[in-house]
Formats: sequence, structure tokens, C-alpha cells
Amino acid sequence: MELFIKVEASASHLMALSKLPIRFVEVNNGRVCPFYLFYLCFICGGDLTIGKELRVNEEITAKELRLIGVDGEQIGIVSPREALAIAREAGLDLVEVAPHAKPPVCRIMDYGKYKFQQSKREKEARKKQKVVNVKEVKFRLGIEDHDFEVKARNIERFLKKGDKVKVTVMFRGREISHSDMGLALCNRIIERVGDVGSVEKPPKLEGKNMIMVLSPKQEKKQ
Repeated sequence: MELFIKVEASASHLMALSKLPIRFVEVNNGRVCPFYLFYLCFICGGDLTIGKELRVNEEITAKELRLIGVDGEQIGIVSPREALAIAREAGLDLVEVAPHAKPPVCRIMDYGKYKFQQSKREKEARKKQKVVNVKEVKFRLGIEDHDFEVKARNIERFLKKGDKVKVTVMFRGREISHSDMGLALCNRIIERVGDVGSVEKPPKLEGKNMIMVLSPKQEKKQ
């Protein structure tokens, strides 16, 4: 079973670990032997992010393990039975946080609470993620003023909602030879919706269409 562990630690904490042997995990985008994870995470105050696949309680099969207490104190090398008894007495779980260390490192913690808090943080992060949609509005050369205004209002509505807008000017037949008219139409659109949108991708011929992308105008910070 593989375990991903990421540790944030200061440079001074890493100095003593730079000459360690194989079996490394990521630490500050570098590498550190998991044998010393307990030192970084629970004595030096490193920030431990635990992956999803962990052995917990009776799932731990090592003959002996290095045990870290609930407050980060080093209890020492004990058998899984002893460690589990200590965890049970505290009403907590025994979690194997560094299975490849010799011996494996385990910590006493409320694993259910940890998983709940982790899930809650992930949900909050997803809520803060803003989904940006791209809407498309199509125009033709020689469009009537009324139709132009209807489409321009649609573009404004999309931009105000935070969506991007792909504007497509379609050419028919020999109209493609009048790309300057397509560019003039694009500039007219830009001027019309300029209060709420700005050009992200300038007008460009792509096949028989001229395409540009507008994005919501960013509010200026005071």
C-alpha cells in the first residue's frame, strides 16, 4: 500500500536530514526518509498532510512500531497491541502515518474527526471555485440594428453573470473577401459592451468565421 505524505518544514529542520538513505517522501518539494517523519511532524511542528490510504487500528500488521502520542510526544517503540491499547484507553485511533519507516511510525488521533475535517475543507474549497462558462453569440454581416441590439444585450447579460463570450461573425460565399467588414462589426460589438466586458482574444479569421472572445471586465481595486 502506497502512502503520499507531504511535509512543510523549515530549512533548519531539513539540514540534519539531507544525508538520509533511500525511501523518501516529499518534503518542501525535496526528499526526506519517512523514518524521521515523526521528528519533523510531531516534534519540530511540521505540517502533515495524510493521503487517503492509511492503515488504522487492527489493520496495522507490523511486529513493532514507533508510537507518537496525541499531542505529538514520542512514546517510543512498542508492539501494535500495546499501541492500540493506549489509543483505546484515550478513546482514539491508532493510525499508521509512515508505513515504510523502520519501524513504521504510528500516531494516536481521532481518525474519524480528521477525515471529517478533511472532507469539510475539500467541500469549502470546491465552493470557492468559480466555474466560468463560455457562451457563443453569432452574427452575420449586414445584421439589422434591432437584431444587433438584441444580441448585444445577450452578451452583456452573459458578461454580467461572469461568463465569457465567444463572438462568431459568419461569412457566406464571397463575403469572406470582406474581412474588414467583419472586423468593423467586431469593433462595434466591443464598443457596445465595453462597460461590462473586455477583449480576451482579439478578432481573428478561422476558416469562414471571424472569432473573438470577450471576458467580464475586472473591477478596479480602490
